[in-house]
Amino acid sequence: MDRSITARGWFVGCLVVLGMLIAPMTAGAEVKPGDYITVDNAAKVKDLISPGVYWRVQQGMTMKIVPTERIDWPPPYKEATEKYASQVRLTTDRRSLVGYVAGQPFPLLDPNDPDIATKIMWNYFFRPVSTDDYDLRFFDCESVYSGLNKPYKVLWYYSVGHYAGYMEVGRTEVQPMPVDPDFLKSGRYAMTGLYPQLAPQDGHGSGFLRYRYADPNRADDAWSYNPQSRRMRRLNDSLMSTDQDAGPESYNPDDFECFAGKNENYNWKYLGERQMLGAINDPQSPPPTCPTDGGGSHCPANWEMRHMYILEGTARPTRLAGDLYSKHVLYIDSEADFGMYQDQYDRKGQLFINYTSWLKYADRVRPDARIAIYPFKREFQTGSSSTDVQSGLSTVCYHPGYDVPEKECWYINMGAVDRSFFDPDSVIRASMR
Repeated sequence: MDRSITARGWFVGCLVVLGMLIAPMTAGAEVKPGDYITVDNAAKVKDLISPGVYWRVQQGMTMKIVPTERIDWPPPYKEATEKYASQVRLTTDRRSLVGYVAGQPFPLLDPNDPDIATKIMWNYFFRPVSTDDYDLRFFDCESVYSGLNKPYKVLWYYSVGHYAGYMEVGRTEVQPMPVDPDFLKSGRYAMTGLYPQLAPQDGHGSGFLRYRYADPNRADDAWSYNPQSRRMRRLNDSLMSTDQDAGPESYNPDDFECFAGKNENYNWKYLGERQMLGAINDPQSPPPTCPTDGGGSHCPANWEMRHMYILEGTARPTRLAGDLYSKHVLYIDSEADFGMYQDQYDRKGQLFINYTSWLKYADRVRPDARIAIYPFKREFQTGSSSTDVQSGLSTVCYHPGYDVPEKECWYINMGAVDRSFFDPDSVIRASMR
């Protein structure tokens, strides 16, 4: 063996590793609280956001850099984690959970653990933002074309009465706790409902339901309701990860709240963890319509340095043969266990879709709230945007909307919905009101 070559290789290797360590620190040192990021100084944040979010900044989205704030878990979630986490483990195939009751499944994570990506995704699924139930009332979405200083022109407007969810396992604040007895019969982890559609008028009364099961081999049950035909249509699980509707309102159900796919449908890879920028506590509710990118995002908004896990998910061909994307890259806040953004790549490996979240950390979503007030701070997702970066088409959502009858909007872990809300008959009845 040539010792000089070995020495040179070792030296070059050290330089590479040192460069990897220094690069993010150097980039991070370039931004500080008080900075205002625009397209003119976008290079300062290029290494602190995903390629998809960087595309947004290049198209006119602005950022106000603010100090980092600690995000604490709701006390009941923390207590449940301390009580139950020690009994949780992965199944023998390293994909599903055994022994989970409530709280965070895996509070102790080791970057050298070959299963770390899967464990992070289970922490993400049972995240503290809402553990029992939630009801987001009267939220709006708009589709626009994003672009630097592009005129604001709404192509399509969508309004819905409820986006709600109910967990049967992991309950920490509302009885029954920690597990709904129905879980023993239904095997459901969670239920999601999106109904009734209020606008546009031609789809008034339509709705969507989804059941997620603990059984790793059981696909989600999902239905959509069409009030014109008065039919509840059962959806194939693969439709959740593809855009079947070619209209501007297309919004992938697996993208709800950044990522809503079934964990076992994907192979997960840990790409690392870094300090990156996230809009995890912007006080504005509803968030602003960005005036400098055609309304394709929410800006100006507060962004702060966050510790994030970066994961890559690829659909398992035996589970999602028709996945629209070659890979999903998720950026998950390590304190909130919430997806701050996701970049999705097309089948040619090119960046296709960016989903970005805007959140608020407070004891209420609006300062004038009278009902939805909590004894501790919690996270609320106040806005989101899903953008096709190849065409510029953005679907931007406001939680709550601007012109809606109720502004409190987020009712989390208050018993605002129960299991009956997620019955197909409830969707049909709501369409008739």
